[in-house]
Amino acid sequence: MSKAPQRRWGPVRSLLCLAPLFLLAPLYSYRSHYALPDPVVDLIDPATSLPQISEAQILAHAKYLSEDIGYRTVGTREHALGDAWMLQQAEAVRAQCEAVVRAHPGRKLQCEVWHQQGSGSHRFDMMGRRLYKTYVNLTNIIVRVSDGTDEGKEHAVLVNSHVDSTLPSPGAADDALSVGVMLECLRVLVNTPGWEPKYSIVFLFNNAEESLQDGSHLFSTQHPVAKTVRAAINLEAAGTTGPELLFQATSEQMIKAYSKIPRPYGSVIANEIFSSGIILSDTDFRQFELYLNVTGLDMAVVGNSYLYHMRKDLVENIEAGVAQHMAENVLALLLHLTSDESPLPELAAGYTRPQTVFYEYFGFFLVYSFATAKVLYSVAFVAALIVARVTYVDPAPALKKGTSFLGDQAKGIAAVSASFLGAVIGANVVALLMDKVLGKSFSWFTSVFSCIVLYGPAALTGALVSQLFVGRVREHTVYTSLMLMQSFLAAVIQLIGVGAGGTLFLTSAPLAIALLVNKALTRPGDDISLWSYAIGQLSPLVTGTTLFCAVLDVFVPLTGRIGEEAPAEHIIATIVSITGAYILPLTVPFVHRFGRRFLVRAIVFLTMVTGLVMAVFSMRAPFDAMHQKRLFVIHMENITSEEQHLHVAAADGAPGFHDLAADIAKEFSVAEATPTTVVMNEWNSDWDTIYPFSAFLTPYKFDLPLRPEHQDQIEHDFTVTAINDKIDKEAGTRSFTLVVSHPGIIWTAVAFDAHVLQWTLDNNPPDEYARHHIKEGSFFGHDTWSVDLVIKLQPNSSSEAEDGSVKVNFVGIHEKAMWPGKKAEKELGGRAMKLFEEFDGWLERETGGTVDAMFLGCVGGVAVI
Repeated sequence: MSKAPQRRWGPVRSLLCLAPLFLLAPLYSYRSHYALPDPVVDLIDPATSLPQISEAQILAHAKYLSEDIGYRTVGTREHALGDAWMLQQAEAVRAQCEAVVRAHPGRKLQCEVWHQQGSGSHRFDMMGRRLYKTYVNLTNIIVRVSDGTDEGKEHAVLVNSHVDSTLPSPGAADDALSVGVMLECLRVLVNTPGWEPKYSIVFLFNNAEESLQDGSHLFSTQHPVAKTVRAAINLEAAGTTGPELLFQATSEQMIKAYSKIPRPYGSVIANEIFSSGIILSDTDFRQFELYLNVTGLDMAVVGNSYLYHMRKDLVENIEAGVAQHMAENVLALLLHLTSDESPLPELAAGYTRPQTVFYEYFGFFLVYSFATAKVLYSVAFVAALIVARVTYVDPAPALKKGTSFLGDQAKGIAAVSASFLGAVIGANVVALLMDKVLGKSFSWFTSVFSCIVLYGPAALTGALVSQLFVGRVREHTVYTSLMLMQSFLAAVIQLIGVGAGGTLFLTSAPLAIALLVNKALTRPGDDISLWSYAIGQLSPLVTGTTLFCAVLDVFVPLTGRIGEEAPAEHIIATIVSITGAYILPLTVPFVHRFGRRFLVRAIVFLTMVTGLVMAVFSMRAPFDAMHQKRLFVIHMENITSEEQHLHVAAADGAPGFHDLAADIAKEFSVAEATPTTVVMNEWNSDWDTIYPFSAFLTPYKFDLPLRPEHQDQIEHDFTVTAINDKIDKEAGTRSFTLVVSHPGIIWTAVAFDAHVLQWTLDNNPPDEYARHHIKEGSFFGHDTWSVDLVIKLQPNSSSEAEDGSVKVNFVGIHEKAMWPGKKAEKELGGRAMKLFEEFDGWLERETGGTVDAMFLGCVGGVAVI
């Protein structure tokens, strides 16, 4: 029996038929992506009488650290209070552990506590810049849980979070949340009847991450239990909502261990993006890899990262379920890694970088090796070729010189390729217009998904316009070519060692199935069945929506802190166009289904939509009260020149900053001051307290008016001197000890030009005359640090005399002059805090709360030593 002739539906009716799929599939993916467990309050499960993870308890810890103690910047009194509180919690866990063992004498369980304190130095290259860190008497709190035997302590998994917070933030999510998670995991493990770890767990509450990972360096290089660590789990937060993302996984064993948790969220794509260095960020995981040579997992809460390192990183802004999600996953990991199935012993011999593909697909967390992927994707490509040939219908079978199969596919591949390129161009044309012509960049910033509304129609328009240049291509041909291209690229990308090729495999395989279904449902020459469109679109809609959520969650807020020169508008437009092309791959065959007339009408309609959307977005403000602009403000007191200046900078390219700078000058600078930007380079030492992030800033420098408080003499005993000075004229060298004394000043930094032959920072200074940056982080009350150097004399250098004297730029932060962190004791912050209080109130009134400013009272100068 022959198949009945297919009745063609028009484009509107066809789209209406497919509409439920286009609505429900992304909705399913979106809800699955952001799903969080219900937060638990009770410490004990009333049904089982067993201890359970309690989000309420985790957040209580986070609230105490971030709000009761406050801004725990390294070197401050609050930082010391955080250290003391953390030690109390650790000792309480040990006491609880000992009580449990006394109650059950046969139970193999031991909890040990160390309060580590030490000094050191390390090289910390970041953002393409060379930087050296030194620290004095910083602390860590370490708790080791084991079965009490030497064998049980031989292999350990390290879990890390940091107690300190960064300069402008109370750090509820970053990283008090993770501290609370670790404490809660400790409580549950210790109080779970019968639990005895076969391998030990080292809980590291490190107290100096934001000062560029000094605490984790201290542990990794100086603590005796560090040598027993076989794997590390680092817990971080760059946001306050959604599930924690696994963004670094460095061995197959740990990826497989991660797959055992109840709610895995991570993919090989995130792993490869982060390891590529595209995202200029770093965590303590770096120190564990570098100095312990261990594998592990790096996880962080990343949703709503608008609040990352901001004042509003408060417990009230942490989404319900976030803490529960992270803690239950971490607990499951620890239970697995301390069980008989643990991979820790085999990791003692070292590890290799993972050759593993992993991702979540329709609720399943899939893990397989690169070798399997290469075979699977290659076989899939061969299968796609077979399906393409089997389902191919010659459009002109009666003509011996009709279009060949290969010729037909070449046209289809050209159409698909052109649509992808057109989508990228279309979105970037609109980005150019919004940024350079209309001056309305960042109009999408306040919502991670609004950029889809702005650039989605433009990308679709560009994709369709490209088809006008391709000409008429059969719908079936384009569909088949899309399948072949995706399966081919999946195989090739995997063969070159990039695991992200799996995303194309996930979308190409359903296309092959859809073509076989189409062959069964239709006659030769008929349109592609709408059932085949539904089958072919389901996977890209689901996986693409998940990809969209993950990528936009990271990159949209990130544009607010990557500098004015970064092409933020084009970055977001390109992300939308590429991801959009992945989500809607069957757009191209669909438009060829209805011919050129429909194509032209669709282009006209989408162009009108694009124009309308641009008009609407041009009326939007880039920032609001919960998605704020970051402003960086320094009150600088130069003890060398006895001058005082106000420095203001931004880290984004959104419009309005230069107007804001002019208003600030009018309000706080001298009369008729003309604000001009200052060059930000290696020799601009005013911002060295936040070097190298300072490279992202667009700074202004204002003279301060002669108010009474500004006429008082600058009184800071901040000195840079040289001792143990010795010149060896025969060798052409000078050796000395650079001593920095900084009572009441924290986060000191020095910068100088010299040809360093040897120093105590590391064994490999650059063998050339160069600019050197050294930053310090010390515990509260410690106010002196030093570096031994041997430098080469530079008789022809204008900045270094024949006697080897060196000009040193130095700067630091007045410990009592940070707003709002030191608001409670503002009287001790002097003239800087008076200015900051006034400035902060003015900003709130003038900007309607759309600006979050970091205010630092800095002291600096120049010394020739």
